[in-house]
Amino acid sequence: MIPTRAPATGRRRPRTAALVVAGAALCAVAAALLGTDAVGRGTGELRIPGAGTAVLLRTALFAALAVHIGALALGPLVRSVPGRPRTLPPSWAVAASAVGALAAAGQIVRLARISGLGLVETYGTREGGLLLLVANGFALAACCAASRRPALAAAPLALAVGAEALRAHPEAYTPLVGAALTVVHLTAASLWAGGLLQVLRTMRHWRTAPAAARALLGRYARLAVWPYAALAVTGTCSALRRLPAEVVFTSAYGRTLLAKLALMAVVSVLALAARRRLARDGGPEGARRAALREGAALGAVVLVSAVLTVVPDPHWIATR
Repeated sequence: MIPTRAPATGRRRPRTAALVVAGAALCAVAAALLGTDAVGRGTGELRIPGAGTAVLLRTALFAALAVHIGALALGPLVRSVPGRPRTLPPSWAVAASAVGALAAAGQIVRLARISGLGLVETYGTREGGLLLLVANGFALAACCAASRRPALAAAPLALAVGAEALRAHPEAYTPLVGAALTVVHLTAASLWAGGLLQVLRTMRHWRTAPAAARALLGRYARLAVWPYAALAVTGTCSALRRLPAEVVFTSAYGRTLLAKLALMAVVSVLALAARRRLARDGGPEGARRAALREGAALGAVVLVSAVLTVVPDPHWIATR
């Protein structure tokens, strides 16, 4: 009898995962490039020059912020796990902040091109100067992450968050209130999404220590309640400030916000399912898979949030 060769399931699984990731990345790029045109169709609002490029760059910036802040927040969480392995997955903090600096620099170049100014003149504008602060903050954060004291990156990251919050709120009506809400919103979102990413990476690295992996996810689940609450409060306040009720369905901002709220509802259900799975199962693998689905939905929220920062302010429609 001729022996048959067993199917190479171990090799197929990474290949399938790579194809899924590549497909999701292509869908994300397409959504970023076409998102502003899709939500603004039929609203009568002016078209934003280079909107697709802006969404891509801001998605990269928000993702970089989440990855680095999540890496900073993971340290105390890992140290609180009893019986943990001594090794951790390689840090992505340096690469993330380098991507953030490039994304901010790319926005400066885009601003210079659409305004017809040189780079030096662009730095002199309000938006150009704030983007320069964001880029410098990320660059300093990358240097700190590569040093022997990576926790020092918290200060330049705070500078980047503050500058981005001021850039996102150029309106004449109470801009400091809007900037303060955005600082809390961005920080909370980065802690939630970035923290979950780092926890999932660490759990995969700790496959030989399932008890420690389960304990780490449980600690994250308890702490994530606070960023979630901060997101809900600041998001509601920002929506009430910026979106007149009569243009919720007739403005690009309103439509994008509705899409974000729908995605947040999905994320909330997935997060609750992951926590119930963690409480019910003895091993961490089922809860990790549920948390992976939560993380994928959070990635979609980051993309929609980037679209929300690019679409026009809806107030002019309400006063037309």
